[in-house]
Amino acid sequence: MSILSATDLEFSYGAQPVLCGVGFDGLKSGQVTALIGPNAAGKSTLFRLISGLTKPRSGTITLGDIDLDTLPMRARLKRICFMPQYFAANAALTVFDVVMMAHKQLKGWRVSEEDIRTVSLALHSAGIGHLAEAYVSELSGGQSQMVSAAQALIRKSDVYLFDEPTSALDLRHQLEVLGRIKRAMADRDAIGLVALHDLNLAARFADHLILLGKGRILAQGTPETVLRSAAISETYGVDVAISTGPRKDLIVHAYAS
Repeated sequence: MSILSATDLEFSYGAQPVLCGVGFDGLKSGQVTALIGPNAAGKSTLFRLISGLTKPRSGTITLGDIDLDTLPMRARLKRICFMPQYFAANAALTVFDVVMMAHKQLKGWRVSEEDIRTVSLALHSAGIGHLAEAYVSELSGGQSQMVSAAQALIRKSDVYLFDEPTSALDLRHQLEVLGRIKRAMADRDAIGLVALHDLNLAARFADHLILLGKGRILAQGTPETVLRSAAISETYGVDVAISTGPRKDLIVHAYAS
C-alpha cells in the first residue's frame, strides 16, 4: 500500500502567501480524497507542488518513504499523473492523437498495434469513442474535460491528481467521470486526489476530504466528519445543513448567510 503525505508546506507568489504550513494525513492507495474549499484557497497550487511543477518554499511531500523532491523530474512523472484544470493541446491533433501521446509518454514513441487497441478501448470506455477523429480545437469544454480524464486514466501511475475534472460537465457526465475515477483508483490500488467545488459530489465519491481555506487545511477526515464541521460554514460563508439521501449518502444544503 502506498501512502501520500505532506508536512509544513509553504509557498508564496512574491510577497503573497498562498500555502501556509499545509500538511495532510497519509492518503491511502485504492481511495479517493476530495480537496474542497472556496476559490483561491490554494487547491491548484497544492496540486502543482505535489506534481513537481512548482517547488515549495519549505516542507516535504512523501510517497511512502520517498521524498518526492529528491526524485528527478522524469522519475516523478512516472509516479504522479496530473490532470490540470484547463485542457490544452495542439489544435492540429485529434482526440486519438492526444490520448495516444499520454499513453506513450515516457515509453518511447514507436506505436504498436497493441497501443492502438489500448487507446481505442480507453476512448470507448470513457464514452468518447465517437470523438476519436475529432480535432481538439472542435471540442466543447465538457468534451475537452472528458478527453483530459481519458489522458490521465490511460497512464499507469501511483498518484493521480484531478483538478476540477467535472467543472464543465453536465450532471450525467459528472457522475460517470467521478465513478470512473473511483473505480480506477480501487482497481489499480492507486491514490486519487480530486479538487471539487460540489460538496455533494465530494460526499458521494470521496473516501476522505481535505478542506482548504486561505492557504491552510481547516479540516480533514471522512465526509461524515468534515461536512458536519462548523469549518464548512465558516470557510464558505454560508449556512449549512446536512441530511441523508435515500442511498445513505450525505446531502449538503447551503443557504446564504
